[in-house]
Amino acid sequence: MRILQLGKFYPIRGGVEKVMWDLTRGLSELGVDCDMLCACLTSGETIRLNEHGRVFRVKALAKKAATMIAPAMISWLRRHQAGYDIIHVHHPDPMAALALRLSGYKGKVVLHYHSDILSQRFLLTLYRPLQRWLIRRADRIVGTSPIYIQSSPYLKDVQEKCCPVPIGIRPIAADPQGAAEIRARFPGKILLLSIGRMVPYKGYPVLIRAMKYLPAAYQLVIGGDGPLRGELEQLIAEEHLQGRVFLEGYLDDGLLPSYYGACDLFVLSSVMKTEAFGIVQIEAFSCGKPVVATTIPGSGVSWVNQDGVSGRNVPPGDSRALASAIEEVMAQYPAFSEGARKRFETCFREESMIQSIFQLYEALV
Repeated sequence: MRILQLGKFYPIRGGVEKVMWDLTRGLSELGVDCDMLCACLTSGETIRLNEHGRVFRVKALAKKAATMIAPAMISWLRRHQAGYDIIHVHHPDPMAALALRLSGYKGKVVLHYHSDILSQRFLLTLYRPLQRWLIRRADRIVGTSPIYIQSSPYLKDVQEKCCPVPIGIRPIAADPQGAAEIRARFPGKILLLSIGRMVPYKGYPVLIRAMKYLPAAYQLVIGGDGPLRGELEQLIAEEHLQGRVFLEGYLDDGLLPSYYGACDLFVLSSVMKTEAFGIVQIEAFSCGKPVVATTIPGSGVSWVNQDGVSGRNVPPGDSRALASAIEEVMAQYPAFSEGARKRFETCFREESMIQSIFQLYEALV
C-alpha cells in the first residue's frame, strides 16, 4: 500500500509536524511506501528518507494564523493523488483539508485529530464547513488520547469511527557531558525544566510565580522563545527571581539530551486545552524524569502524566499547588522516576505508535 501524510509545514518544529515526520520515517523504514507532503516558505527540494519514504515540500505564499497559504499543495495533490491508497491528513491544518477537498481523491482517508481549533476563532468560523466535511469524509479518526476524543465537541457524533493512538517517540539518550556542563551552573541545586513556546496557553507566569513558594534550593530553566518573552523577563524582575529563573531561548533538538539529562524534574504549567497532549512530557519520561503537569479540562495532558505514578497533576493556574506538587515529587523521587520510565516504555514508544497506525491502515485497504 502507498500512504501520504498530509499537512502542516516544514521545517519540523511543532508536535503535529513531528508526528507526521516520525510516521513517515518509521513506516518507510518498515518497508511501507509512505510519503509526506507539506509546505514551506522557501522552495525546498524533495527529501529522500530511504527507498520507501520521501518528503515533498511545496512553496507557500505566506503564513497566516499558524497556517501556510500554499495553493501549490492543491495542484501537487491533484497531480499525484491517484498514486496513494490512503491519505492521512493531520488536523488542524485548513490548507491540507482544502487541498484534499479539491484534489478529487476517491481513496481512503485517515484523519489524525491532534486538537480542536481554539485560539483562532475567526479562522474556525471560516473553516468550520470544511472541517465538518473532513470529519464526515474520514474513514477513521485517530486521536492522541482517549480523553481528547471523548471531549471534543466536533467528534461527539462520530465516536464509532474514532480510536486513540498515543503519540510515541524514540527515547532521548541523555548526554552526560552536556548535562554535567549545565549542572555546573547550578551546583547543589534542584533543577526544574520546562520547554515550550512563550505563548499564553503555556502558563509560564503561573510557573514563575510558583518559584516564590519553593525553597531557594530550587532553580528553574525555561527553554523556548516567543511573543511573551519580554513580559516574562519583566515578571521575573518584579518577583525578584533573577537568580532563580533562567530563560534559555530556543533549544534545538541537539540540546535536548543535555537539558533533560541535567534536570531533576520537568514542569508543564499549561492552562488551556490548546495543550492537547504535551510531547515534552514523554520526552522527560524517556529520561526517567518525573513530571508535574495540569488537569486541563478536556485535554490529554493529565492522561499522559499518570497522577501518582509518573508525577503529579494540579489544577491549571494555581502557583501554590504547582509548588506543593513539585516538593511532593522530589520527596518521593526514586518511585516517581521509575514510574516515569515505566510509563514511557509501556505507552509512548515510537514503535508502538507506528504499529498501531500500520494495523489501522491494513484494516482499511
